[in-house]
Amino acid sequence: MSFPFTLFLSAFIAFGVSLLLGQRTIRYLRRLKIGQQIRDDGPKTHLDKEGTPTMGGVLIVFSIVVAVVLFPPVTNNNIIMLFATLAFALVGFLDDFIKIIAKRSLGLRAREKLVAQFGVAILIAIYASARVGTDLLIPFTKQVLVLPTFIFIPFTAVVIVGAANAVNLTDGLDGLAAGSTAISATVIGLISYLLGYYDLAVFSGVLVGACLGFSWFNAPPAQVFMGDTGSLALGAALATLATLTKTSLFLPIVGGLFVIETLSVIVQVIYFKMSKGRRLFKMAPLHHHFELLGWAESKVMIRFWLISIIFAVLGLWAIL
Repeated sequence: MSFPFTLFLSAFIAFGVSLLLGQRTIRYLRRLKIGQQIRDDGPKTHLDKEGTPTMGGVLIVFSIVVAVVLFPPVTNNNIIMLFATLAFALVGFLDDFIKIIAKRSLGLRAREKLVAQFGVAILIAIYASARVGTDLLIPFTKQVLVLPTFIFIPFTAVVIVGAANAVNLTDGLDGLAAGSTAISATVIGLISYLLGYYDLAVFSGVLVGACLGFSWFNAPPAQVFMGDTGSLALGAALATLATLTKTSLFLPIVGGLFVIETLSVIVQVIYFKMSKGRRLFKMAPLHHHFELLGWAESKVMIRFWLISIIFAVLGLWAIL
């Protein structure tokens, strides 16, 4: 089976599974009363979202698994990709489950979540150091940075956990995280193809297809949210793709929007503490700041998508 055929058919199947099972999944989540808990200190326009089905990330993850399994041979790289996606989805699932049972907007304690995430990320990093190597491509150059194993493993773990939580922070507006992930995954797929990692290019296509299928139901006004189940899985998948293609240093460029969203939270916290209670932004992450300035949710989403596209193109340029 030719590479282009496998790529497009795999992506189409992930898209199709997500699209076809979307309404059924939403009805099932409603029946189980699995609804989103909304923070009362957030934008007032979000209060109407209270009770919207969440944990829709199970639809994304299931679509990915089906598409990958249907197209053998399943390579070692794809097995690791599935492991990363499923393991982080499980952490997110537990977090979402606790939120629903306790009827609150916070689930697992931060320490519990980080311990689980780093445990998985370290396993991925150990595998990568042994099977892929510890060398990293340097953006905008033809140079390679070779890291000692004892540095590569914690560095890679931080990249994976950081990416997972960055996508999680970005998942605060209808359609934003899924659309931005699809954009980043498209470019990572192109980079994978250019570097000869055809199996990972196919997985990237599957990721794009699953996100687009989910976006049909997550577009404003969202019928379902992905929850931590989806956002942590997507972020980990992007970072693991970068790890296996030796392009971890490209990830902050390709996923520049996620970096900006994360930095807005960090800067907000630091400024709040240093200024004794003052805020730099009306609210963090940054997308909420613009909402509170009066921007419509759809306007913020589309403009942030455009920013994501700019960063993605810049990331592609960095490999050429």
